[in-house]
Amino acid sequence: MTKSLFPGFDGLMTLSRREGVDVRPTLLRVLTDLYVQASTHTEDEQRQFIELATRLIDQVDDATRAAVKAKLAIYPHTPVPVLQKLGLVAAQEGRRVPLARTIPEAALGPSPARTPTDTEGRMAANMAMQPKEAAEIHDMFFGADASQRALMLQNLAQTPLKAAPRIPTVHAKRAIQVLEMAAIAGDVDSFTYELGDTLILPSRVATEIVEDAGGEALAVAARALDMPSPNFQRILLFFKPAIGTSVNEVYRLSRLYDRISDRSALVMLAAWRGSTLAVTRTKYQPSLHDSDRQRARGASSPSRPSVQPGSSPAVRTGSSGSER
Repeated sequence: MTKSLFPGFDGLMTLSRREGVDVRPTLLRVLTDLYVQASTHTEDEQRQFIELATRLIDQVDDATRAAVKAKLAIYPHTPVPVLQKLGLVAAQEGRRVPLARTIPEAALGPSPARTPTDTEGRMAANMAMQPKEAAEIHDMFFGADASQRALMLQNLAQTPLKAAPRIPTVHAKRAIQVLEMAAIAGDVDSFTYELGDTLILPSRVATEIVEDAGGEALAVAARALDMPSPNFQRILLFFKPAIGTSVNEVYRLSRLYDRISDRSALVMLAAWRGSTLAVTRTKYQPSLHDSDRQRARGASSPSRPSVQPGSSPAVRTGSSGSER
């Protein structure tokens, strides 16, 4: 089944063995999605799905397990061992657990609006992306390879980090037209300026996106604009010759583009915007700190009269205060 249902399974398993990278929730989600897409399965596919799914179910978080359980509960050909593992069938009978009858809800009036507590307010505020987090996501993305970027984008959709607001539709449509014309004309400067201006990105980040050799950064930016897939493909063909001349690369990026969720793209957009704040703070904070310290030191020191080298200070003697 690793070849027929999930060609990249071996590569992701290798990635999962690296320190700090846990792709088991993603593996289980993808395996489940691919399995339920087919109406029938061979005995070998079924056997291998049972082996892999029952093993991964115990190794993933509750949210992943619940999502997989919801899909397999309504799929008519889910293997019984998997149903048992998820608690959807009785262990002895091998039949699906009957659903409880719907409990009628009592008629309730509209609930009054409740003011969020201080704790809830702090939790909501913590979801906003900090500059350091944004810089880490930015660096991690541009330092990753194609498979790691795809996995990262998929995981961003599940994070509680606050996403950037959507680009207004009117602005996005205009930008898509300008970007496509600039791509056809090969005008890199105009393309970079329009992309950065519309997505409210600093020129440094916009240049990184445009010059990214893999093309995944451009796919994320296009998804943040809600660009139609045909427009994105045309931009790839004209604006990225190294990619446009490779059928495999165009196909790979087109599939990736269709799979990037709006939330993943907007979270990445927020990271790109916030990463500049982290760089600015790191650049200017030491100098500001030193200057403040020097000013404080100068203010606390009493002023001393200046004495020219080689001269001796005046000494007052006598009651008349004459100097000698």
